[in-house]
Amino acid sequence: MSVTFPRGFRAAGLSAGLKPSGRPDLALLMADHPCAAAGLFTTNVFAAAPVSLSRERLRGNRARAVLVNSGQANAGTGMAGARDAERATAALAESVGIPAQEVLGCSTGVIGEPVHMAELLRALPKLVAALSHEGGYEFAQAILTTDTVPKEASVDAGAFRIGGCAKGVGMIAPNLATMLVFVTTDAPVPGAYLSQIASVALRPTFESITVDACTSTNDTVLLLASGAAGGDPITPESAEWGALLDAADEVADSLAGQLIADAEGVNHVVVVEVTGAVSTDDARRVARAVAESPLVKTAAFGGDPNPGRILQAIGASGASFDPRLVDAAIGETPVILGGVIPAAYLEAGEEAARAEMKNAEIEIRITLGEGPGASRALGCDLSYEYVRINAEYTT
Repeated sequence: MSVTFPRGFRAAGLSAGLKPSGRPDLALLMADHPCAAAGLFTTNVFAAAPVSLSRERLRGNRARAVLVNSGQANAGTGMAGARDAERATAALAESVGIPAQEVLGCSTGVIGEPVHMAELLRALPKLVAALSHEGGYEFAQAILTTDTVPKEASVDAGAFRIGGCAKGVGMIAPNLATMLVFVTTDAPVPGAYLSQIASVALRPTFESITVDACTSTNDTVLLLASGAAGGDPITPESAEWGALLDAADEVADSLAGQLIADAEGVNHVVVVEVTGAVSTDDARRVARAVAESPLVKTAAFGGDPNPGRILQAIGASGASFDPRLVDAAIGETPVILGGVIPAAYLEAGEEAARAEMKNAEIEIRITLGEGPGASRALGCDLSYEYVRINAEYTT
């Protein structure tokens, strides 16, 4: 039930006619009572209207509902888009009898296309009536765009639960956030500490995925805590704090993996593990450079174990390292040793590496030296289907 697995939440999703396909396109997540909330938002300067609205309303770390439309991004729409975001959330607030300030908004779809407000407003009464403690799946369906399947995850930690769902298979790069993610918990976490959980347990995971190096205008990660599990407030000093972070991390890992596995046109997931860097930032730069390299991505699609493409991406990353200390492997096959593509690879290792490239998940392991920095990036191949999907996105 994803976002409704924790106690204290209801959700719904339906087709409001926002998409010509008739697929579900309007979703509502609602807490039974005002609850603690935190958010992580896109770094794109052209942030969509609902991103700006939600960012402002979360200053007090409180929220009650999240209204999501799919089909129109409400980005690049100027003041008219801002008014539409305000109008939609105000109409929802009025229909359920709560202050508009407690309603957050998210949109996803075509950039520049205004939200079909007449259809959205007409569907709100039916959406509210459909709210259910078992409505998580319908919510997860209604937020999708070019996704092929809903992404859901849940963890029962005994004293509390965490659930979540996500969408996003294109226009994804690790500049938080680069998708829509909704995570809920019934743990009694004060709002002042919920942002810390988002930053520590959610941000690193969702910053690790990249499909096409494109940071969206719309994407958002929201974390809501109903407190319905009861008990004393959970703070960093509480015995339950570590378990809460672990559960949140587990949900985030599951959702991130599902997102990259459903990337547009994906045939192979590419996992880039970097260790031995001078700093975590340098490790992240290298992991991202390799995962986002069009040459590495096309090599993954074609099953071509060309270590020169990996070496080039590492060297162009901007990270600080001694090239003589760099090792890399594709799966268990060494392809770079001491900054050099070894003769052993050229003589006998290529076939082993080629076999590794046929795996659904291709692992590239890179060591930059003996430093403490480590990072991981989840990427994917670049296929003909990705080009087709995005070439025809608005046509």
